[in-house]
Amino acid sequence: MIFGQPLAVGDLVLKNRLVMVPIATGRADERGHVTQRLCEHYAARARRGYLGLVECGHHFVCDEGRATSRQASIAHDDDIESLKLEAAAVHAEGTPVFVQLSHAGSATTKALTGTLPLAPSAVTCPGAKVGHPLPRPMDAEDIARVPSLFSAAARRARMAGFDGVEIHAAHGYLLDQFLSPLTNHRRDSYGGPLENRARLLVEVVSAVRAELPSGYPVSVRLGGCDYLSGGNTIADAVALARLVEAAGAGLISVSGGMCYYGRPGLEDTPGWFADSSTPIRSAVDVPVLLAGGIKTGAAAEELLERGACDLAGIGRAILNRPAWGKRETTKLGAARNHGATSTK
Repeated sequence: MIFGQPLAVGDLVLKNRLVMVPIATGRADERGHVTQRLCEHYAARARRGYLGLVECGHHFVCDEGRATSRQASIAHDDDIESLKLEAAAVHAEGTPVFVQLSHAGSATTKALTGTLPLAPSAVTCPGAKVGHPLPRPMDAEDIARVPSLFSAAARRARMAGFDGVEIHAAHGYLLDQFLSPLTNHRRDSYGGPLENRARLLVEVVSAVRAELPSGYPVSVRLGGCDYLSGGNTIADAVALARLVEAAGAGLISVSGGMCYYGRPGLEDTPGWFADSSTPIRSAVDVPVLLAGGIKTGAAAEELLERGACDLAGIGRAILNRPAWGKRETTKLGAARNHGATSTK
């Protein structure tokens, strides 16, 4: 069975192909510092090392990029000591851990950050609530700051003991807002053709890669396809994957763009974004992770076997059942042993 096979991501070798993907927890304190409650949340799901990897939920890279009031921060050097607790909690269970780096862009409010939200253009995401205020279009100076914000956050992640970082470019956050023609109406070098819309993400990946040792894993959560009229297509997603691989990404985690993390009508189908991840996997030489609706180990194994991904990402199922890893890997192991026995 594929799920139990090791896989290298950069210099890190994962012992199996099952990954807890990032989900916001709201368990940081009001300053964004990691709490014991947050550490216990990840430790419970990593317990006894049944998963190949745990990815912690999105951490904001700057104060104006904060998405929610109790989101964890990786924006300041004085966050490092609390971040060490988060990484150590997962390591204590024998599991490697990544941290996701994020800038909310227009998906925040002035009430939360104290400043008018920023975005590529003065438009909100298709999924924004009615009445959400229009963001301020970013000028050249605003844009120029973004790669250094992510690279500084990546430096803090490594200092805190995380085994890798993931750049959040999906689900309607800032980097995704630049990628999508639905939210990027710019007419400069960061708007228009796909390569221009991808320019900021490529600069961020390059800056993060340059900040870290060559074998240190850098993942990109890619909302390559919007699954909405006028948005990015699956062909665009493939092209974007090639661009971020060339910029230095060592793992591509395929998710949704302006459709966020769901696919209406496919709620009962494991691997909602497999129609994107499969051609992306064929187009790049780095591992591809797929999440969305994978509730069982058997469903993960099926997606791995048919080549939809190299890693299966588990979200809500493990959020709701902390012992998911133990239960499902035990089931998969039993099925494998039964199959071996039945062929004799």
